[in-house]
Amino acid sequence: MKAKAETIGQYLIRRLQDYRVGHVFGIPGDYVLGFYDQLCRSDITVVGTCKEDGAGFAADAYARVHGMGALCVTYCVGGLSVANAVAGAYAEKSPVVVITGAPGMKERTNDPLLHHKVKTFATQREIFERITACAVAIEDPDTAYRDIDRALATCWRVKRPVYIELPRDLVDVVPQHPVPSLPPDATVDQAALEEAVAEAVERLRAAKRPVILADVEVHRFGLAFELLTLSERSGIPIAVTILGKSVISERHPNYLGIYEGAMGREDVAKVVEGSDCLLMLGTFLTDVNMGIFTAKIDPSQAIEATSEKIQISRHRYDGVPFDAFLRGLLLAKLPRRSLPPQAKPAAKVAAIVAKQPLKVTRLFHLIDQRLDDDMAVVCDVGLCLFGAIDLTIHRRTEFIASAYYTSMGFAVPASVGVALANPKLRPVVLVGDGAFQMTGMELSTAVRQKLNPIVVVLDNHGYTTERAIQDGPYNDILNWRYHRLPDLLGAGWAAIVRTEGEFADAWTQAVANRDSFSLINVQLDAYDFCPALERLGKRMAENIPK
Repeated sequence: MKAKAETIGQYLIRRLQDYRVGHVFGIPGDYVLGFYDQLCRSDITVVGTCKEDGAGFAADAYARVHGMGALCVTYCVGGLSVANAVAGAYAEKSPVVVITGAPGMKERTNDPLLHHKVKTFATQREIFERITACAVAIEDPDTAYRDIDRALATCWRVKRPVYIELPRDLVDVVPQHPVPSLPPDATVDQAALEEAVAEAVERLRAAKRPVILADVEVHRFGLAFELLTLSERSGIPIAVTILGKSVISERHPNYLGIYEGAMGREDVAKVVEGSDCLLMLGTFLTDVNMGIFTAKIDPSQAIEATSEKIQISRHRYDGVPFDAFLRGLLLAKLPRRSLPPQAKPAAKVAAIVAKQPLKVTRLFHLIDQRLDDDMAVVCDVGLCLFGAIDLTIHRRTEFIASAYYTSMGFAVPASVGVALANPKLRPVVLVGDGAFQMTGMELSTAVRQKLNPIVVVLDNHGYTTERAIQDGPYNDILNWRYHRLPDLLGAGWAAIVRTEGEFADAWTQAVANRDSFSLINVQLDAYDFCPALERLGKRMAENIPK
């Protein structure tokens, strides 16, 4: 009976809390001020960002670490500004709840030209229908609770964004005859599940060189423990994709490395492509994951299990949940086998040459030596992403990147979401100067929230990935004095570095600075590419008409 006395806004807040959402990111506007007022009276913390896309990236990263994220913006000018970040969350399966205000239902009589409106009152919802798993516009108070429940349940079940549009004159309305919510469809085809598990187990038992290729859905569906248990019990080694990086600790003896087809390490590719039974768990077959489609995976030797399908060779099983399939493999008690010999790359422990100008490859070696158990690497796209491939991530879910959708500007706002989702983790942000110029001012949000990320800006005066693909003056940008940001923001610490010794000293000071952000402005040559980016650039250049 208590729930029936709640306003629509109060009900939405309570249901968010049921999913452990403790922070909502966004920017207020007149169409959503009433709901913002309710948020501020609740136990949820409102985190104001500098721009809507910053709220989107922060909510996305929060969801990846915490389980579900949420953002709240105003109608159209706010919603359409955050659409790019939401599209990235959809592409990479990150469960984000998008809440937007809207003109009141009574204001819509005679179809007036209200501010922020584009074409029709339905335009924003129709756009979000294309980039969310469920889009609802609250228009009838009596169905509001059901619509909210359906959206949130969908977000949790499929691990993708959902959209809830809340007209401002319904925020404080108490439904008089609320329609009961429908229970979620949890149908499992038990016969298909048993048959799929039996066929997979038969293939794994018969295999001489089985390998697991794990990816992002293991992260999203909270199956890292099951993955590791399966590997440890069976002795089957684990390779991961770049999107699935840190799905297990990269110090674990069963960890092979990142598989990227011909773009990645040859020793990893040899093991994965030489497997006679490749168990692909939660794998996205994207161009970046598959080394710009240089991967040589034989479908007839593969078991592909995702949230959307279970396919063993050419046999497809419908109605079989990904998590149930993986747990079924655990219950099957596969035979224990010895791990195959692994040729892991030697640790890069060369002594610092204090006055040696910094090179990209050496920069990542130095960072790798300095990461600890309490640091989460939050990586933007481009040079920093491909340079970070060989960083050793100590614990699972401590590498956050937009490695499929690859939207520049992800990392700095994402670090805010990571830090608030898990205050025990200190974000290490790796970001190029081009991406920093897009969203770097979200360091202002970090200051307001009393967060202390370590931000490493790879300053090479432009868009390095594009230079690697096709050079031209359009890839150059104005050089900012990034190390002067503490003067602008009135907080933080920063340094500009050019040599190995200067970087080592700056890192030590950054780690010691626990009070606010630290920024290390690393000066690099414009054409200093890491090997992985160089290979990628050559491959992608083949698709550009000359």
